Amino acid sequence: MQSMRDAVIVGAGPAGSAAAILLARAGWSVALVEKEVFPRRKVCGECVAASNLPLLDDLGIGEAFDALAGPALRKVALMSGERTIEAGLPRPPAGTNHWGRALGRETLDVLLLERARAVGVEVLQPWSVQAIDGGPGDWRCRINAMQQDQSRVLHARVAIDAHGSWEALPSARQVARRTPRPADLLAFKANFRNADLADGLLPVLAFDGGYGGMVVADDGLTTVACCIRRDRLETCRLATPGIRAGEVVETYLQAQCRGVRVALQPATRIGPWLAAGPLNPGVHVDAAGGPFRIGNAAGEAHPIIGEGMSMALQAARLLTHHLLACGRPNGAAMAQQRDVARQYETQWRRQFEPRLLFAAGFAHMAMRPRTTAPLVGLAQAWPGMLTLGARIKTPMRQTPRT
Repeated sequence: MQSMRDAVIVGAGPAGSAAAILLARAGWSVALVEKEVFPRRKVCGECVAASNLPLLDDLGIGEAFDALAGPALRKVALMSGERTIEAGLPRPPAGTNHWGRALGRETLDVLLLERARAVGVEVLQPWSVQAIDGGPGDWRCRINAMQQDQSRVLHARVAIDAHGSWEALPSARQVARRTPRPADLLAFKANFRNADLADGLLPVLAFDGGYGGMVVADDGLTTVACCIRRDRLETCRLATPGIRAGEVVETYLQAQCRGVRVALQPATRIGPWLAAGPLNPGVHVDAAGGPFRIGNAAGEAHPIIGEGMSMALQAARLLTHHLLACGRPNGAAMAQQRDVARQYETQWRRQFEPRLLFAAGFAHMAMRPRTTAPLVGLAQAWPGMLTLGARIKTPMRQTPRT
């Protein structure tokens, strides 16, 4: 018979690993299931907002993050057509020097996962979740090894879904894939060396049919990430047959944004473009009795304001705060977990829904020519508009380390 764990967490990205660390450090027995082999590149803007840096310290990776991450992000810019408008990001609180920074996911994910192992988390990697059934107090998670013919069943009182953006849990895999739509947003990312982008500058890219961003991350590499409508990408590919989609996107970005063209003129791309999607922005968290959801499994913002990692880390903190307040779970904890689910959903919506709404409004303005021009004009007259996204981010209240 399989031993009963306090929690099983699906997905070892920032949300899943952070939740695992916080629970294990409080004495919970935790299994963390991840199907990919790390380090892995992933479509992600890679920015970690300043409000998350105290949480990284609390998770035990702050010093390593400081040593590896790119330069402090002190300015934001809007690049559209031939114009670039800059504004200073909000200064850190007095007495701190916490500016946002960027770190590649292949590095950040490893830092968090190794910290999870160090605090006693049982890491199952690479294993794939095949089914989750049962309910609060008695979850059964069937997993298969990715590199050998082996399967296991994990029993846990609490189940947490942190699977990320691009793949559903097994319970949703049987749902027929919806027909691709012209308005679907597909995500792309590439890294460049020797790009001409100022350290500490975080440009937002606005172009016909999409939006994106650039940032200097670790090892001096510049990350370029964007989302583009499916119909716009198909039109571009028809104009340049035989060219890979990522290279088509790169050419289109340079044609649409002078700032990208200038930055990439002396640069060399490192590796191929990555692609993923379509995006599924919106609120996915609920209190209907399934596994708890954190990170993009709980809700996904348009990545134009770089909120993905903030929401992942902060949702992990929010959920684990509620779980730990109830003590270690037991077989009679079904009603208690339902109460936690309701409290968590309410606070999640209060904390994150405004960010999703702001990101959606900004994204839809940025990708439409008839609204991009007024947006750029407003930014020229009022550069402080560009920092509104940073100002609405809610810093996480720190809880005592257990």
